[in-house]
Amino acid sequence: MADVNRGNRPLSPHITIYRPQMTSITSILTRITGNAMLVAALMIVWWFAAAAAGPQAFATADGFITSWFGDLVMALSVWGLWYHFMAGLRHLYWDSGRGYDLESTYALGYAVIAGSLILTIITFLAV
Repeated sequence: MADVNRGNRPLSPHITIYRPQMTSITSILTRITGNAMLVAALMIVWWFAAAAAGPQAFATADGFITSWFGDLVMALSVWGLWYHFMAGLRHLYWDSGRGYDLESTYALGYAVIAGSLILTIITFLAV
């Protein structure tokens, strides 16, 4: 049986002393934006299904999607789409075997975040 002596072992770094790295932040953001885009996609499917179901169902779905919450979800999904695009480009660059040094990973992380925000703003200005 395993020796379970917990009193003498060092503790793992706790969240209060752990400094997040750019790669962990961008990885977490990729997962969050992916799930947010899933919510937006489900809302769009609901909108199309409601349009096929009839005027009353469509009015309900359209009212929800054009509400402040629906607008927020859709706006954040545009950012999520651009973020995923930029992160994908970064991964293609990494797949070539380049950009693994600490300086490059931070520069690429900031470029992904800034680039996705800039492209989101351009998208909204173009509409």
